[in-house]
This record gives sequence, structure tokens and C-alpha cells, in this order.
Amino acid sequence: MSPPRGEAVPRRQFVNRLNDLSPREWIKFQKSWFVLNPPRRDAGVLTHPGKFPEALAEQFITFFTKRGQRVLDPMAGTGSTLFAALATGREAVGVELNPAFAAIAQERLARLAAELGESSPPWRLLCADARALLDLDLPQADYCLTSPPYWDMLRRKGFEGQRERRARGLPLAYSDDAADLGNIADYDRFVQEVGAIFDQVHALLRPGAYLTVVVKNVKKGNRMYPLAWDLARRLGERFTLKDERIWLQDDQRLAPYGMFHAWVSNTHHHYCLNFRKERERV
Repeated sequence: MSPPRGEAVPRRQFVNRLNDLSPREWIKFQKSWFVLNPPRRDAGVLTHPGKFPEALAEQFITFFTKRGQRVLDPMAGTGSTLFAALATGREAVGVELNPAFAAIAQERLARLAAELGESSPPWRLLCADARALLDLDLPQADYCLTSPPYWDMLRRKGFEGQRERRARGLPLAYSDDAADLGNIADYDRFVQEVGAIFDQVHALLRPGAYLTVVVKNVKKGNRMYPLAWDLARRLGERFTLKDERIWLQDDQRLAPYGMFHAWVSNTHHHYCLNFRKERERV
């Protein structure tokens, strides 16, 4: 039924069901690529050779969740995702295999929670193998943000940053634990074992929730392995791949790989693959 002539037509009220962002903030995030050059890491987290920045985690957490919702990271490392979740008013749940990394994350999260005081959301971090997620009595999550190892690339001779870390007496790999995904030498087995972890993540996420995986294609033995694309295909067996955002690092130094001999790029970008657990159709 149309309103009487001369009366103003009421504007349609839009309800933001996904996050707490303004329309301007929402549109800004929809850009398919972004540049992020985070500050140098604190000394306390330097032992982790593959940490991703809290600034990145905050961007994705504030887009894919509302305050008070629960964020999961099954491969938590030194706690980037969990730290960002707490800092933005979300609950945080994580799992980390390496006891040393788990201890660093626990200390960081406890310190942040103390700073936040009574306003601190609940958080929980378990030192356990992500392959056993469904045995850990974890609560249902509203979002998952994580970054798996980039295969066994940290063990590749001459890998970027190895020389500097060796000079500073820092670990070159995650661990020597046989259960560490970063120690799997066979590529196909690695993809399948990581995929099996995300099968369990699927069971822990509520219907309609999103999953973001930060990953990179890798080079080894004079060839490129499309790790991001292979994981996208494997995870697509359970989730729907919705899109990608490309994280660009334009402050990295260029190296003359293959100079005057062969094409070898300087790879200074990562894929942030966004999946969704679709709601079941009635």
C-alpha cells in the first residue's frame, strides 16, 4: 500500500548482521588487496619464525565478527589472533602445539587481560595438537582466523631471513617435533593433514560463520607449489570459498634471484582466503 500523496516515504532501515562497522569502514575492507607493513616485532615473540601481525588480525576480526563473539585459532603460535580478538572485545579460543610458543601467548594474553581489567573478554589457550581439535571440548566459535605453516619452507636451505635469524641465535624452524606440520616433507601429505584440521574447524564453527586462512604459494626445488590454491581446493570440500584478499608487503628488500639466468620472482604477498560454513537448507 502506497503512502498518501505528499507524505515522505520512510527510508528502509538496514541492519548490520555481520559486524559493528560503519558503511564507510565496510566498503574500505571490500578492496581485494591491501598494503600492510607492520612495525618490528617485540622481542618476546621473535622466537616464532612465522608470526603474522596483530594489525592484520584486527582488520579481519572486526569485519567478520561483532563485539562479544568468539574467535578461534587452531594454530595459535604466539597468539596474534587471540591477542587481536581480546583487544577488540571478542572472546578468544586457541590451540598451539609448541609449549614454548603457547607459554609466550599465555603470558601476552594474561598481561592484556590484566590491562583491560573487568572489561576483558574470556579467553582460553590449550597446548595441544590441532589434529585433535574435536577431542578438546572446545566451544562453538563465530569465526576462525589462522595461518598454517607454509609447508616445510622454514627448513629450506637459504630461506629468506635464515641468515639473520641464525646470527641472532633465533630458531630457524617451528620445532623438531614429529607432530609439527612444518616438518612434513611430502607436499601432498601436508595439504591433506592441514585439510583434516580444517574439517574439524568446520564442525566447531556455527552455521553461517566465516573462516580466514592466511597462506602463500611457495617455491622449492626450482618449481612453485600452489599451496594457497591447493588448500583452497581442499577446504572447498567442506566450506564455500567466498573470496580472497591479497596482503601486499611493499617494504621488503628485493633480491637478485636468478639474475641474468632464470625467472625467479620476489614473492612479497600472501593470500587471505575467506571461506564460509554455509547454513543447512531446510
